[in-house]
Amino acid sequence: MPDGTIGSLGERFLRDGFVAGVPVLTPEEAAVFRTELEAAEARFGGSMHYILFPNLVFRSADRLLRHPRLLDAVEAVLGPDILAYECTYIIKEPGNTKRVSWHQDLTYWGLDTDDIVSAWLALSPATEESGCMRMIPGSHRVGQQRHVDLREADNILSRGQTIQNVDETTAVSAALAPGELSLHHGWTMHASHPNRSADRRIGFNTVFMKPSVRQKVQERECAILMRGQDNFQYYNPLPQAQVDFDPEMMALREEIDRRRNATWQTG
Repeated sequence: MPDGTIGSLGERFLRDGFVAGVPVLTPEEAAVFRTELEAAEARFGGSMHYILFPNLVFRSADRLLRHPRLLDAVEAVLGPDILAYECTYIIKEPGNTKRVSWHQDLTYWGLDTDDIVSAWLALSPATEESGCMRMIPGSHRVGQQRHVDLREADNILSRGQTIQNVDETTAVSAALAPGELSLHHGWTMHASHPNRSADRRIGFNTVFMKPSVRQKVQERECAILMRGQDNFQYYNPLPQAQVDFDPEMMALREEIDRRRNATWQTG
């Protein structure tokens, strides 16, 4: 479990395995980041949904990743030494029929401890109608649960990895307004419904961890030191984007994506 908690945010995280509604951006700031994202999508073609480490090729994503209020919230549950293990935009288009089944993130990441936190920052309304995340409070305390690969066509997860027979009567919706953040533990059971709204559900998702967390599946994966010190040096550092969509940085991002997907398939 993460230590070094600060105030009620850290206490709630330790108790429930998640917190939601943490203010990071103003609505106006969130609207600017959304506009920049959608302008980039229009310019370069195609959605940026699940593009791993977009911060390497898109400076708007890099600004989000390094936002001090985001990192303040992460530090409240993780402590002062923070690595970014991954980040991505997660986008559900309006009317999309796909869902996310009940699962625990750490089951497939190949990491040796649970000193991690997933941060989900809303750039558009994340409501029950648009398919916001649903959490099972306290489920992080029961440890890893058995997952079954169902490979269902309507499941966003790559293998349809699913915890079966979850008591959904205990689930809590992590609804977010634009600019609000949710944080959840790697063992917290969570899921989401399809987007039945008329708007895109856009979130910027980052996995942060302590530098002491080690990858068991791949040697020398990549991560970014966000705050504090890395006294372990388990991960290769990554450069910071200087221009948008630089060809060399795009090639680097694609190679990292290929290696990380190999980890997910064997983790």
